[in-house]
Amino acid sequence: MAVVENNGNGRRKSPFSSSAFATVLKTLGSVIVTMLGLTFVTFIIGRVMPIDPVISIVGERASKETYDAAYQAMGLDKPILVQFAYYIWDVLHGDFGMSLLNARPVAEDIKRVFPATLELATIGTFFGVVLGVPLGVIAAVKRGTWIDQVARVVALVGYSMPIFWLGLMGLLVFYGILGWVGGPGRVGIFYEDIVPTVTGMILIDSIISNNWDVFWNAVSHIILPSSILGYYSMAYISRMTRSFMLEQMSAEYITTARVKGLPERTVVWRHAFGNIKVQLITVIALSYANLLEGAVLTETIFAWPGIGQYITTALLSADMNAVLGGTVVVGLIFVLLNIFSDLLYRFFDPRAAK
Repeated sequence: MAVVENNGNGRRKSPFSSSAFATVLKTLGSVIVTMLGLTFVTFIIGRVMPIDPVISIVGERASKETYDAAYQAMGLDKPILVQFAYYIWDVLHGDFGMSLLNARPVAEDIKRVFPATLELATIGTFFGVVLGVPLGVIAAVKRGTWIDQVARVVALVGYSMPIFWLGLMGLLVFYGILGWVGGPGRVGIFYEDIVPTVTGMILIDSIISNNWDVFWNAVSHIILPSSILGYYSMAYISRMTRSFMLEQMSAEYITTARVKGLPERTVVWRHAFGNIKVQLITVIALSYANLLEGAVLTETIFAWPGIGQYITTALLSADMNAVLGGTVVVGLIFVLLNIFSDLLYRFFDPRAAK
């Protein structure tokens, strides 16, 4: 909380200092430059790729007149910087163009597919935090023991194992052989389009509509892909938690707390863990952002209709409007999550705001 002081002239200082205003401007400028750079690079890559978007519309057997007309209608005859300027202008107005694949506005497609990715990544991050944080703390407290060794191996496997391989093996074992979970997709074919779309997240929408059959069917389908993403997230979070805790456990104040006779549980969780919570905020936020943008392979393997699969399909179809729109949205979310974690960092640790 800002402290309002008297400036000696009977007036009080504004709680919004010039340094805080400068920080806001710097952050805003960084976001703008980052998003412009990301959009420009993606835009240029889309233009130099050996895939002709005009062919994907008119077909390979179209006449030269038809091809040239489509080429000009798409604005591809203009200089590249002019094309980029037009695109940025449209994006600022919420227009990502029309999808060449389905002739629908890209913004509407993203609005339709993104909730599926959000739902999957959120549950995966939840698993990662609930399992990864205690695992990292216990590994640090039991440093050098077999518990620590097992925790490190589990984290190493999760962090280095190809996620597509884990997905395929998970489908083979838990769906194909054991039949414990649902197969690819968000729900079974008999439950599709039963629940009205409110949020776009099938679990929440089924609860809102009080349709528990759809809810439990959706749970059976999301549990495996979210667990695989959660395992990947857990590996990263547990490794970082262990590293942070080891640094704290060797500090002098921990030795002093033990000499004073404080219970070990209090020493570990209140004192040592209390001092790494701020660092964990950034780690968890980055992990969440990575799942939001990096669930492409998982969504492809599990036929999950999220933004990752949407961008992949668009890329293979030379639908660069969809690729650009999806990339910009994912990049913006990544940047916003970083800013949000920084704000939380400053909230929980006032020293960071100085």
